[in-house]
Amino acid sequence: MSGLRLGQVEYLNCLPIYNAIENGLIPFDGELVKGTPTMLNRLFLNGELDVTPISSIEYARNPEKCTIIPKLSISSKGRVASILFFSKVPITELEGKKVYVTTSSATSVALLKILFEHYYHVVVELCPARPDLLSMLEDGEGALLIGDDAMLAHRKVINEGWKILVTDLGEAWKEFTGERMIYAIWVVRKEIAREQPGKVKDLSRTLQQSRKMSMAEPELLLKKAHRLTGLSYPVLEDYFKIIRHSLSPGYRRGLLTFYDYAYKSGLIEERVKLSVWGEKDD
Repeated sequence: MSGLRLGQVEYLNCLPIYNAIENGLIPFDGELVKGTPTMLNRLFLNGELDVTPISSIEYARNPEKCTIIPKLSISSKGRVASILFFSKVPITELEGKKVYVTTSSATSVALLKILFEHYYHVVVELCPARPDLLSMLEDGEGALLIGDDAMLAHRKVINEGWKILVTDLGEAWKEFTGERMIYAIWVVRKEIAREQPGKVKDLSRTLQQSRKMSMAEPELLLKKAHRLTGLSYPVLEDYFKIIRHSLSPGYRRGLLTFYDYAYKSGLIEERVKLSVWGEKDD
C-alpha cells in the first residue's frame, strides 16, 4: 500500500476504523490526511487523495471517479445521534424562516433538504455557516450540525436547559421512509481500483482489521473518545452502539432510496448504481 493517500474524517464515527492504524497496531505505509467530510470530498475529487470516506451525495454526483470499498460505511438503522437539527420552534412551523447549515457536511445538508421538502413540507431559506450553534441561532430559527460538533452542542442544550428542540435526522429519515441511512462510503479512485487491485484488497483488509481490533477493546476506544471530546462515557458507549459501518443489502436499499429522493429534489442529475470493488457490475 506504499504511497496511498488515505482520508480520515476527524469525527468519532470514524474512530473505530482508524484507531488501530493510528496506534501503529496495523501497518500502513501511506499518508493519513485528516479533515471534515467536505474537505475530504474536495481533496478526493481534485485527485489529491487516493482513498477516503466520501459523503454519500458526492458519490452520486461523481460515480465516474469512484469505486466503493466493500463492507464499509458510516450509517445507522435510525437514530444516529451525531446529525442533529436544532430549532427554536417545531420544524413544521419553519415556513419561510432562515435556517443555517454546517459547511462541514454534504450528505446531511442534502438529507435535511429532502426532509423539508418531502416529509415536513416546508420551504425555508438555507444559509451555510461555520458549525457554532449559538451564532447560527442568533440570526436563524434553526441550525444543522454534524459529528462531534452536534454531539457536544446537544450535551450543552441538555445540561444548560436551553429551550431548543433537537431533531435527529437519522430518526426522522427512518420515520419518513422506514429505511436505514448511509451517510458516507469509502471509495478509491477508479483508476487505482482498475490498475492496482492488490492495493485495494490490502487496504480493504486493513480497514476491516482495524475496526475489528477497535471494537474488540471497547474500553480503550471509549477512553480515547472521551479524551478527544470530553463527552461522558455513557454518551460515548451509546453512540458506538448505534453508529454502523455496514454496506449490507438493507443499508444499500436505504442509500438508493436516499438517491431517489435526491433526484426528485434536483440534488443529483440522475439516479446511480453502486459500483463496489470486487462485485460483478464493477
